[in-house]
Amino acid sequence: MSSVEQNATVIARVAGNVPKSQRFANGVRRWWPYYVMLAPGLLFFLVWHYFPIWEAKMAFEQVRIIPPNLWVGLKHFQTLFASPVFYQVLANTLIISTLKILFVFPVPIIVALLLNEVRSGKLRKFVQSAIYLPHFLSWVVIAGVFIAILSPSDGAVNQITGFFGMKPVAFMTDGNSSRWVLVFSEIWRSAGWDSLLYLAAIIGIDQSLYEAAELDGANRWQKVWHVTIPGIVPTIATLFILNMGMFLSADLNQVINFLNDVNRGQIDILDTYVYRIGLRTGEYSLATAAGLFKAVFGMILILSAHFVSKRLTGKGVW
Repeated sequence: MSSVEQNATVIARVAGNVPKSQRFANGVRRWWPYYVMLAPGLLFFLVWHYFPIWEAKMAFEQVRIIPPNLWVGLKHFQTLFASPVFYQVLANTLIISTLKILFVFPVPIIVALLLNEVRSGKLRKFVQSAIYLPHFLSWVVIAGVFIAILSPSDGAVNQITGFFGMKPVAFMTDGNSSRWVLVFSEIWRSAGWDSLLYLAAIIGIDQSLYEAAELDGANRWQKVWHVTIPGIVPTIATLFILNMGMFLSADLNQVINFLNDVNRGQIDILDTYVYRIGLRTGEYSLATAAGLFKAVFGMILILSAHFVSKRLTGKGVW
């Protein structure tokens, strides 16, 4: 046994004799700055994600102003599934989320691949700054911009199409267009920022693979297809699985800013339905039942996507 292996064995034996509480205390004293930096994120998840899990029991109770609440079992779920409005908002959510998976999810991948091929450092920095900026705008601002641009009377889009003799289209009230407005506004806002994860994955690819591809006579497109894309497949698989977990969350902040009385039938989603029946009408138990249905459905989707990805690519969340 080498001296290094002997030292490792001695350290392991010494560590094994130290009580777990003492090892934990030593670790905290050594790494306390990192725990301090981690604390805000942990606090956020505890307050907004873990503590509310206990209150999910309201889906099975009749909430009363003066506790205790009355246990009613599956009554609220029966009411929920008997409502035609619920099936309408569920269908809208599925359609909008499917459109976003098909048309929004691939765009950051394409943006990252294109940015990686830009050789000019100044041009790359300029493009990155330009496409990252919309991420920092609120949906209130973005909705105002899109509503103004798409206005049927003085919007830029209808003025341009009118120049070519086309009739103006009321995009925000037309049932065939309002869902696509959500898709394109989501692309404009998130494509640049979301591409950061894929760029980081591309940077982490072993450069010797590109050198080997060049020796084999591969051109730039062949290197992208045979080296870059396979190198970011784990990242793509992980983010796709996480997106499937949020499939029924079609972005409340976005939809609520584009929603109006005319297009409600096309873009009213589960989150706006929960917001409406929970905060506006005070039916907290029914809103909790709808939210719990969405959470369980999302868990089923994320598990299904994980196992399918494991079988097809060998990569998953764990």
